[in-house]
Amino acid sequence: MAEIEIGIFKSGRQAYGFDDIAIVPSRRTRDPEDVDISWEIDAYRFDLPLLGAAMDGVISPATAIELGKLGGLGVLNLEGLWTRYEDPTPLFDEIRELDDDKATARMQQMYQEPIIPELVTARIRQMKEAGITTAASVTPQRTESLAKAILAAELDLLVIQGTVVSAEHVSKTSEPLNLKRFIREFDIPVIVGGCASYQAGLHLMRTGAVGVLVGVGPGNACTTRGVLGLGVPQATAIADVAGARMRHLDETGVYVHVIADGGMSKGGDVAKAIACGADAVMLGSPLSSAVEAPARGFHWGMATFHPTLPRGARVRTSVRGSLREILYGPAHENDGRMNLFGALKTAMATCGYETVKEFQKAEVMVAPSLQTEGKFFQRSQGVGMGH
Repeated sequence: MAEIEIGIFKSGRQAYGFDDIAIVPSRRTRDPEDVDISWEIDAYRFDLPLLGAAMDGVISPATAIELGKLGGLGVLNLEGLWTRYEDPTPLFDEIRELDDDKATARMQQMYQEPIIPELVTARIRQMKEAGITTAASVTPQRTESLAKAILAAELDLLVIQGTVVSAEHVSKTSEPLNLKRFIREFDIPVIVGGCASYQAGLHLMRTGAVGVLVGVGPGNACTTRGVLGLGVPQATAIADVAGARMRHLDETGVYVHVIADGGMSKGGDVAKAIACGADAVMLGSPLSSAVEAPARGFHWGMATFHPTLPRGARVRTSVRGSLREILYGPAHENDGRMNLFGALKTAMATCGYETVKEFQKAEVMVAPSLQTEGKFFQRSQGVGMGH
């Protein structure tokens, strides 16, 4: 792709987010009922290509259980409130009531409590006892210290997750996690991320991970792009890492799943993520709008409570309906935020594709006017696509 001159000293590629592109209908259509959106990773199969984001306001053990019963995979944050407090419910009630200018400071205090390894094991076992596939998230810094508690609970899938995770972390003060060695020696399949480029994605795939999370800063609660100036718009990031997946497959014969993480609030965003090359999506803010979500209409990122440099904000998402309604419908609003996977099936059917992997081949085009063309009344009245 040709680079654009930013100045005499610096050039850069043009990058695109979901609002910049459109999926092009093809010559064939089919019935939505004939579309299969199931997803398999390692030994596990899911009815939905969906991971619930490892954020305290989104996934509790109970929410993970409900999401698992509905066909998705909830990822519990093992460094969050659920593993620092026996009963964090009063803290969620408090967080909802905090003034905006007080929220971050108070949450920093809450997350200063130490992680209790016994609670790590107990929360995972609580999910396993419900008969669902279990997944949980840790940061690279705490992966090895929590590994024993994770193995004791017999977790199914581990997610090693941070704002940016690399396969070549360099430190002059401490011994960094050797991702390749850890994944090779660990008895549980591992998903790693986030990343946002071809090279970073390829290096993470070479660690032996079964999946790679794609997304740096696109989430509704994330402020990394403003605080640090880092990020790549999601459509380009997904397509680049999907390209790395094909190279890795050619080199090794091993297919590593690409999981779009963040930037999706509507059914059309989910469809575009798949069309750009994702195998599945990780959703946060849409699921925080579920009645079952622990924060009930509030959402914050994993770095919101960083002790010295918060990169996130507590945002209101409001309660829109049950988890089932958000995933499967019926939708009683016309803004695309309900029945997300009904929308995915309809998009695939409209373009004639039967499976998620086939839909990755869909034609997309750069479409700057996609959100505004012919939508004057919706935009002026704040309805439909004017939200």
